Order: sequence, then C-alpha cells, then structure tokens
Amino acid sequence: MKGITFMTETLYFGTYTKKTSEGIYKATLDTTTGHLSNLQLVAKEPNPTYLTFDRAGHLYSVGAENGAGGIAAYDNGGKLINRVVDAGAPLCYVAVDETRDLVYGANYHKGEVLVYKRATDGSLSLADKDVHTGSGPHENQASPHVHFTDLTPDKYLVTCDLGTDEVVTYNVSEQGQLTKINTYKSALGAGPRHITFHPTQKMAYLMNELNSTIEVLIYDGVGQFTLLQTLSTLPEDWTAFNGTAAIRVSSDGKFLYGSNRGHDSIAVFKIIADGTLELIQIAATHGKMPRDFNLSSDEKVIIAAHQDSDNVTTFFRNSATGLLTEIQHDFTVPEAVCVYVKA
Repeated sequence: MKGITFMTETLYFGTYTKKTSEGIYKATLDTTTGHLSNLQLVAKEPNPTYLTFDRAGHLYSVGAENGAGGIAAYDNGGKLINRVVDAGAPLCYVAVDETRDLVYGANYHKGEVLVYKRATDGSLSLADKDVHTGSGPHENQASPHVHFTDLTPDKYLVTCDLGTDEVVTYNVSEQGQLTKINTYKSALGAGPRHITFHPTQKMAYLMNELNSTIEVLIYDGVGQFTLLQTLSTLPEDWTAFNGTAAIRVSSDGKFLYGSNRGHDSIAVFKIIADGTLELIQIAATHGKMPRDFNLSSDEKVIIAAHQDSDNVTTFFRNSATGLLTEIQHDFTVPEAVCVYVKA
C-alpha cells in the first residue's frame, strides 16, 4: 500500500535432516508485522545444526561428508567452498573471529575444541584443537561434551563443556594455536551449554542445560569468572523433563531470554543494575523443543524455532518491559534447531 514501508530481513535456519529437512533454509521476516514468509532451501547439507556468517558473507555451518563430521564453508549464494571433516560426529557450534581470520568449532560427541584458519576465499583449514577430559555426575556426563566455542569481550576463546561442568578459556594466537588459561567450574551436574556476556558490565550469564539454571557470573577478564547468582528458568511447580538451550541478552543490557525444551517456553529476565536477574515472564512457545531463538536486528521481534514440531513462533518484544507477546506459531521450517538473523 502507498505510504507504508515494510521492513524485512532474512533469517537462516540450521536443521537436522533426520526426517524431511534437506539442510540450510532461509525465510523473510517482516519486522513490522512479525510474520515469516518465503521459505527457501539454501544448501543441501547433512544435519547443519548450527551456522553463522562472516562479514564477507561466507556461510559456515556444521557439516558432514561420507560419514565423517566437521564443518562446511559456503559462499553467500549457498555454493559449497569446502568441508573440513574427520572420523566421527560433526560439530554442534561454530563462530567467527574476524580479527584473527579464524573460525571456532565445538564437537559435543568427541569433547573437542577446534580452530580453523580462514582463507581470503572463505575456505577453511584445521589450525589446532584441544581435547577435553573428565566427566560429571549426571547420566549425560559420562564424557566431555563441548557445546560452545566463542569469544569473550576481551577476545579470549571461551568454551562450555556440558560433560565436565566446566567453562574453559583459551588464549589464541594469530595462527590459531590454543593455550588454556582458566577454568570455571559450574555446579555439579549443571551441564554448561552456552554463555553470553553483558554488553557494558563485566558480567556473564551461563546457561546450564541439565539442571535448567542460569549462573550469573562476574567476569574479571582473562577468562576469570566468579559466581554471583543462580536462578531456575522454570516455574516452581514444574517436575517433568526439561533441558535449557539458547540464551540471549538485549543490546541495551536490560533483559535476558532463555529457552526451555520440555516446558517449551522462553524465560524472560530483567537485568538489575548490579547485573543480577529477576524472572518476569515465562512465555509458551507453542511448539515442541525450542532449541534456538534469536532477536530481529531491531530487537522488536523474537523468533523461536522448534526441533520436534517443525514450526517457528514469533513474538513482539516490548523494549521497555522486556515482555513477549505471541504473533504466530504456524510457519513451517522442518527440524529447525538454529536461527540466524541476517539484515
């Protein structure tokens, strides 16, 4: 209609390909209405469960080839550049380090932290890896399970190990060589999955999958964390299965969001002046297993993807209160487990 401006951006979805999905998909988000449309297959890739882009537009995803697992590099049109794979299961997380021309990967099943060197054409080559050791008291902690590899605000590599209840931090050389510098121990059996940082305060927020908690941490820099607060992501009366998944902080540092799989909801927290959290809402996602969610570029819409019910739910986010209001929950993306926002 004349006089109305529609703002759109592209969302990319990583998926499992165990049923009907063929790989990596994209869709259009209308940030005015919060509605999704125009689902398209970007690249056929086995179980690309996590993905990211670099500034040049190269797409990096969890990848596999001929029964071996690792990472895949694509150009911005979805054309394969190369894969770096090894025997066994693929990665579960990938992140880009623009300054050092590196890409980081976490291998859950093998307990590995991996570093890849990025060439100018976007292709990758293995630069270094570290293999964790240890276990935890939970039945899912028989061995190390590295679930997250990304940068701290002071540019160290921080990793979450669900199997050993550890957050391990590394110094990384320009060539991608790893040197372990610090280890934080979460509560026993907590299962650290992902960590995120406050945009202005020296605070970090650790999402624990196995006991459905968030540990609020003072971040002293150089990989040093100190526990300040622990909160549940669930209602007090919930006794059935739950495993937490994604965690996000709004860019103004005022609100934090975390997803529950089992309770199938997003827990909303207000961030107090001292960096601690106060639970203010638990919003049902109207799907099964919301493994990932993300905020639109203007942070007015939250998009939650469901692994087991093949639907994506969108919410309006009130920037003043942080509260969520559902828009729709009937947009289909098969086996979706990762949401990446590309403006």
